[in-house]
Amino acid sequence: MGGILDKLDEWLRGLLIEGITGNLSGMFDTVNTKVGEIAGEVGQTPLAWNSGVFSMIRNLSETVIVPIAGVILTFVMCYELIQLVTEKNNLHDVDTWMFFKWIFKTFCAVLIVTNTWNIVMGIFDVGQSVVNSSAGVIIGNTSIDISSVITDMEAQLEVLGTGELFGLWFQSLFVGLTMNALSICIMLVIYGRMIEVYLTTSVGPIPLATMTNRDWSHTGQNYLKSLFALAFQAFLIMVCVGIYSVLVQSIATDGNISGAIWACMGYTVLLCFALFKTGSLSKSLFGAH
Repeated sequence: MGGILDKLDEWLRGLLIEGITGNLSGMFDTVNTKVGEIAGEVGQTPLAWNSGVFSMIRNLSETVIVPIAGVILTFVMCYELIQLVTEKNNLHDVDTWMFFKWIFKTFCAVLIVTNTWNIVMGIFDVGQSVVNSSAGVIIGNTSIDISSVITDMEAQLEVLGTGELFGLWFQSLFVGLTMNALSICIMLVIYGRMIEVYLTTSVGPIPLATMTNRDWSHTGQNYLKSLFALAFQAFLIMVCVGIYSVLVQSIATDGNISGAIWACMGYTVLLCFALFKTGSLSKSLFGAH
């Protein structure tokens, strides 16, 4: 009877060791792939990221939004002209220079609205330049290789009891599922930022139509701040990945497999949390709301 139990225990231990090794071997592959793609994704301009979506958004902006911006611009400039007239005591104290000034401001406003797309893309070109310049400095090796973190893994597993192996198998299974969820979170941050970029740029002519009016210019100014915040959010994302690469390469286990697994997952959770915070942090830095 004892021999049967020993054989059963040996079979169960071999099954658990094989399961743990299998879980750990591919546990971080998906996350490694997503983290490795971040630098390339955030370093692209809206045109390079998806030319089809870019063309659609540009057509919508030029054919639908620009005419609306033209109506708003007409109202804004007429409102400003009325203000100029009333401030001069209903033309009783008229300085002809104010009309030339109004014409010049109107010309500048029309120029801004008709060149909104160039202005917006110029801002993202600046952001891309910053990201590409920093990529070689702050990005290191972001891949988590559990086999290099945990040396002689099978030897360590062999000395564990059946209960410990079962607990470690359950932990590896849970962490593996969690890492797949975290890879989706990373994708949501990167893709969500680009969708926000497209949505923001699509309505650009409307807020920029108010830029030259002293009472309404805060709308256009806040829009420009939002554009700079989106452009430089990519830089903050790169900094987060750079910090992550330093942290994951400094993981020390001292023979504790469970500790290594949870440390790797903890750093990845921290990365996801930091990535979600980059949007609000960038807006607060640029004063956008």
